[in-house]
Amino acid sequence: MPSAFNFSASPFDCLTPDERRLVQDSVDIAYFPQGATILAPGAQPTHLFVIIKGFVQQFDGNEVVTTYGPEDCFDGRGLMAGKVSSRFMAAEEVVAYQLARQAVSDLIAGNVTFGALLFSDLSNKLSALSERQSRHELQSLTMARVDEAFVRTPHFVDADMSILDVTRQFHALRTATLLVRDSQVAPPALGIFTLTGLQRAILDGTPLDRLAVRGLTNFSLIKVRPSDQLGDALAVMIRHKVHRVVVAEGEHITGVLEALDLFSFLSNHSYLISVQILDAPDVPALKVAAAQITRLIALLQRSGTHINMIARLVQELNAKLFERAWQLIAPPELVANSCLFVMGSEGRGEQLLKTDQDNGLVLRDGYQPACDVAAVCRRFSAALADFGYPPCPGNIMVSNPQWCQSVTNFSQTARLWLMAATTDGLMALAIFLDAHAVCGDRTLLEKVRAAVYDMTADNDAMLARFASAVNAFGNSSAWWNRLLFRGDPGKEALDIKKAGTFPLVHGVRSLALAHHVSATSTVERVQALVAAGRLPEKLADDLIDSLHFFMGLKLKIGLQQLETGHAASDEIALDKLSSLDRDLLKDTLGVVKQFKALLNQRFHLEAM
Repeated sequence: MPSAFNFSASPFDCLTPDERRLVQDSVDIAYFPQGATILAPGAQPTHLFVIIKGFVQQFDGNEVVTTYGPEDCFDGRGLMAGKVSSRFMAAEEVVAYQLARQAVSDLIAGNVTFGALLFSDLSNKLSALSERQSRHELQSLTMARVDEAFVRTPHFVDADMSILDVTRQFHALRTATLLVRDSQVAPPALGIFTLTGLQRAILDGTPLDRLAVRGLTNFSLIKVRPSDQLGDALAVMIRHKVHRVVVAEGEHITGVLEALDLFSFLSNHSYLISVQILDAPDVPALKVAAAQITRLIALLQRSGTHINMIARLVQELNAKLFERAWQLIAPPELVANSCLFVMGSEGRGEQLLKTDQDNGLVLRDGYQPACDVAAVCRRFSAALADFGYPPCPGNIMVSNPQWCQSVTNFSQTARLWLMAATTDGLMALAIFLDAHAVCGDRTLLEKVRAAVYDMTADNDAMLARFASAVNAFGNSSAWWNRLLFRGDPGKEALDIKKAGTFPLVHGVRSLALAHHVSATSTVERVQALVAAGRLPEKLADDLIDSLHFFMGLKLKIGLQQLETGHAASDEIALDKLSSLDRDLLKDTLGVVKQFKALLNQRFHLEAM
């Protein structure tokens, strides 16, 4: 057997050394010319194939259902069933490893993860992948850099300042730690003064306005570098029996890392950003907190945190960020008489990296604002853009008067969307259905939403036109075959939003509108549809798993793009995916294809 077998490709990357030796002892190489039938329906397979070179197409009848490329394996399911159910043909000259059936059986019996990744359904594959990632979560967090945690801003005072004035600084700066500069010694010294020192000062008995901070300052600083690992910083604190360390690069002080913040970061690092947002005294301070959100997302993704948990945290943090920004920019009377809401993926709680602004404002009927509402909304949109949330290309923002109206006027606008059923109107309706309140009187938004549902009752023609958008990006065979037959390496890319996320999300949204499901998140809509008997439970589970996979894959690729100085996009370079990601992508797009067939039948879209 050749020694070049790639054990880094899924599912072989989970094998033990003994299991790898079993593979090496049981594998051979096979060759198939272009057009050759490798496996025919009804045949009894004797080997699992792992492609070295070329592409293999799988047919159900005359339809290509998937294409396998280098490092992909097939047909594990047929091997275990004892019978091939599809036709596998060489799309071009194929060289492949063939692993004996008995060896595959032994591997499945002894390694549950291998079996799940090889031929189980989508849910089992994702569960196995999640289990492998979660083993490294705490280790990954402790290996994070110090500057990825919450490092407190350094505040400096002179050593001659009185304890009374230092206490005033504690209160004004909302801190319990000050760095003390003493320029009267050579060379000048830098120390640290905390609330512990304040307790000693009070016990000293000297009036605090006559007691200089110099005498109670610790000038033996314990330092770490921004690039040090958090685990090392924790070890330093334990070794020196201190609760905080100064973060410095050479002589440049960048901040103070406190033990409480470090432990909070390891256990619930989103909490620290939440505190920063709630305590922000002005918009510039909010911008600092907004920058922390993307860093948190990257850290959570690297640590193997479940994608639905990341999305939930991001939705909560973004909601707090938008709420605080609105409270700082809008007068209190405007906040009390309006409802600020977000829409699209942000409203559904499925947004991860920063994307275009999709927001609106509902005003209370009869409210006569004392301020220039339009000017306030423009300042809010500008602030979000400064935070890294770019303006919406379609101008669906509070700064657009069409998205800043009273309850009655908003309801009338929604009625026009429904009655006219134009492309733009139905798009606006789709976006609005995902609306999620973040600040103000939430009942105002619910009144408009209730008016929308009242007008959709028994409107089958409108519902069909609304649902037809699932086919907006070409028929299924077009994008399906573009993915499955990848063509020249490096030249094929898939728009994951058009091919996967949008038809899944909008299809669920259409069913939810048809059956008056008020939930805004895709997962909650799916669960409500299952409970109402409107969606098969197995398909529902696969839809949720597929959505989370699309979100996770887009996040992983997006972070890679950001790290290399490029803007995050929806395009996925197929040749750069791992064999496991390619396998899961095929499975999840297969789920979307099945779901679209259900939608076409439910809404009679084939007649449109």
